Amino acid sequence: MSSLGTVILLLSIILFVYWGIRRFKRHPIKHLGLMTLILFIAGFVMVSSSGNSSASKSANDQSNSRSEFKNSSSASSHHVKTKHHRVKPKAQPVASQSHSSVLKKLVSYTDKQSAGPTGDYYWHVGKACLTGFSHLKAGDYHFASDSQQRPAMARAKLTYQEYAASKGGRQGDPLEPYAWPSNNPIVAISYTATGRTYHGYLWNRSHSIGDSLLGAKSYTSSNNFTTGTRPQNVGADQDGGMRYGEETVEDYWASHPGTRHTVEYQTTPIYKGNESIPRGSLVDIKSSDGAINTEIAVINDAEGIKIDYSTGDNNAKPYHRAATTSYPKHTTTQPEKTAPASTKGTTSGKWHVAKSGYVYVSDSHKFYTRVVNPGNYTYESRSKAESSGATEALRGNQYAQP
Repeated sequence: MSSLGTVILLLSIILFVYWGIRRFKRHPIKHLGLMTLILFIAGFVMVSSSGNSSASKSANDQSNSRSEFKNSSSASSHHVKTKHHRVKPKAQPVASQSHSSVLKKLVSYTDKQSAGPTGDYYWHVGKACLTGFSHLKAGDYHFASDSQQRPAMARAKLTYQEYAASKGGRQGDPLEPYAWPSNNPIVAISYTATGRTYHGYLWNRSHSIGDSLLGAKSYTSSNNFTTGTRPQNVGADQDGGMRYGEETVEDYWASHPGTRHTVEYQTTPIYKGNESIPRGSLVDIKSSDGAINTEIAVINDAEGIKIDYSTGDNNAKPYHRAATTSYPKHTTTQPEKTAPASTKGTTSGKWHVAKSGYVYVSDSHKFYTRVVNPGNYTYESRSKAESSGATEALRGNQYAQP
């Protein structure tokens, strides 16, 4: 329509010029002027209408373009957000998932009276999964209980100074934990991993965070103690169970004397349902320099003994020894030589105290200066003990002291 209007408009202009020339020469053509005027008006209207239509179309196109751009931007923004959502999904309760997985294994091991995959009543789970440490300063600690008043998570931000202060002996008396069994028999537990047999109490008042790490602070709440079997406490070789986690930190302190670095230590007893005694514990340890970053699961059972974790009842056969004999040794391959009278230890109450320069060496190659049951140890000079690979115990208990 726009091209036709332009043609008509041009034609009207030509006719107008022609009409003007004829009129100037006084030879006008009848009605030519009127027809020219009509053609001019018609052409002008057609061209104007076409221009408005184009402008309207252009405006609509621009509006549509803006609309499409807006929609495209919105879609692009939505795509970016969706992509962002895929990159950073909603946080999952990692700790709960870990606890659930570990509990399943703990139930399996304890139901089978197993020492677990290492044979030493613990196994490595992965990297530490710590919670609630943001408000704890160096030296701070916190012990909690759950809704049933059972010991729950224990946390501490450990320092080298605490380790140095507690080194060498206990800093208090173990507190009675929740659901401590009324019957604690002396039993014999044979360890498959070491071939040794333990003779002693089945149950220990087991620290969640030991006094070798936290010192006297570890005795401030019964929530820092659980009812644990002897192997849960020290494993099959005195270096497993809960002791493995403690020694991990002790070894770190020993190799970093005087360090200002801290160690975040967290123990979580793991229970099956409403049972009163935990099937085991999760121990999470991480040093501020990253040298330690581990999660350890500890098994609370004893090989060959079936335990009721609601009551503490068990099928262990009580072990009775003759009053005139001591506990048998398990690693001595040669007859023990009796120490000369001049080198035998002295007694102080229930304790047998070694003479100067002599020590009592345990089956786990740790030596002490005083013990309750000397028949459980080899009595020899300290120099001989050290030359054979024995090392001084870093902590004591109710039966032996460094």
